[in-house]
Amino acid sequence: MNLQKSSNPAMNEKILQSWSAPDAISSEDTMTVSGAVNKSFILLALALASASYTWSQTLTAGTMNSAWVWGGAIGGFIVALITIFRPQSAGITAPIYAILEGLFLGAISAMYASLYDGIVLQAVGLTFGTFLTLLLAYRSGWIKVTDKMRWGIVAATGGIVFLYFLSWIMSFFSVGIPVLHGNGWVGIGFSLFVVVIAALNLILDFDFIDRAAQARAPKYMEWYGAFGLMVTLVWLYLEFLRLLSKLNSR
Repeated sequence: MNLQKSSNPAMNEKILQSWSAPDAISSEDTMTVSGAVNKSFILLALALASASYTWSQTLTAGTMNSAWVWGGAIGGFIVALITIFRPQSAGITAPIYAILEGLFLGAISAMYASLYDGIVLQAVGLTFGTFLTLLLAYRSGWIKVTDKMRWGIVAATGGIVFLYFLSWIMSFFSVGIPVLHGNGWVGIGFSLFVVVIAALNLILDFDFIDRAAQARAPKYMEWYGAFGLMVTLVWLYLEFLRLLSKLNSR
């Protein structure tokens, strides 16, 4: 069984091959699309709960606690790697990932809220609005995932990741990339482009879950599919925050 690739590292061909053995496919306890969707809402609820805690703590203290930011970000990254390399553990690691990312997002969101009034509510609305719109478009058949579309999104995502990694390396030498952080039209245009690519990754995630369910993947893949969606939604939300902050700072 050769399902198509996704630019989301959590949803790639190697993961699919890990459960494509006949004994795994013939299991009676198999994944469903509705099961993956339900587990996605569970992860979102966990993330919102932990985010509300660091949000209130940050606003009460009047300053961002770097321990929440780095602890949530680094901890979430480590747990994400564990989940990617051991999908069978997704039932445990995916909820942990959601909680850690919530801690990170709550503190970051409070920082943005202190700078720009209403920006967090706008970013949340745009993120979930994009998610629901694309889900409806995909389920209705308005958007078809083709090989050209898939590879285009994969290539664009890879380029963005490389640019972000390069910017991180250059930051150690106090050198920045203006297009990433500038609020000029070029910087805004770049952020808008990244938002579009992040949103299109949701389509590939939907496609992955759909194909995995059709292939009768093991039940734990519901948690894994939900985890993959969570990864993309976190990225999309952060990019909306970045875009809106550039627009508000003009």
